[in-house]
Amino acid sequence: MNDFFLPLISAEGMISLFTLIMLEIVLGIDNIIFIAILTGFLPKKDQRKARLIGLLLALVARIILLFTISSIARWTKALFTIGEFDVSGRDLILFAGGVFLIIKTLNEIYHKIKISDHQEGPRSRQMTMAQAIFQITLIDIVFSFDSILTAVGLSNELVIMVLAVVVAMIVMVLFAPYVSGFIEKFPTIKMLALVFLVAIGALLVFEGLHIHIDKTYVYVAMGFSLLVELLNIRLRKGKPLNEPGKSH
Repeated sequence: MNDFFLPLISAEGMISLFTLIMLEIVLGIDNIIFIAILTGFLPKKDQRKARLIGLLLALVARIILLFTISSIARWTKALFTIGEFDVSGRDLILFAGGVFLIIKTLNEIYHKIKISDHQEGPRSRQMTMAQAIFQITLIDIVFSFDSILTAVGLSNELVIMVLAVVVAMIVMVLFAPYVSGFIEKFPTIKMLALVFLVAIGALLVFEGLHIHIDKTYVYVAMGFSLLVELLNIRLRKGKPLNEPGKSH
């Protein structure tokens, strides 16, 4: 047992732990946003419970994957070949998860527009706790797989990877209610979050097709869009100095 925690004693181990925690938190942003949007379909009294269960399931999935690193290595090997294209288990998971995320999010954008046009009522988009948890679990598996592959690539020490995942998940549990509340409060932010999830879904599909696109581009673009939208929200809160149609 002492040997298990030995890597944490060294400075190199602590640096790896801190770096991995930061990466896991960043990789968890899309997970938090997806959970925030899904739990928005539930009654207020059930949202906190659904968020907690969803994030705990994500933690369990990540830890199980970490303790089966040898299996993860096999998932990256080709299961079959289409022409010159090798298809692995990882490719299938990322591609299917990306397609699910794109369809689910585009469907939600469509219904948001219908609600805005008064063609549909907000209550038509309610779902049960079981439905929310099932969908959260489904996408958690995809996000967990991507997250764990990053962890395995950065560190060879199991204790560092497990601690990083646990700490990152605790941060997500603490901040998820604020993210959910913020997204629900501002409809334009929610639409921005939905577009972000479509982009993440597209990245997963491309990754499954062996086309690597750095997520940094998406994060920077969405971060800039968020900043612009926050400025717009602040502007809408203030009173205009000059109103059209009024003379001084």
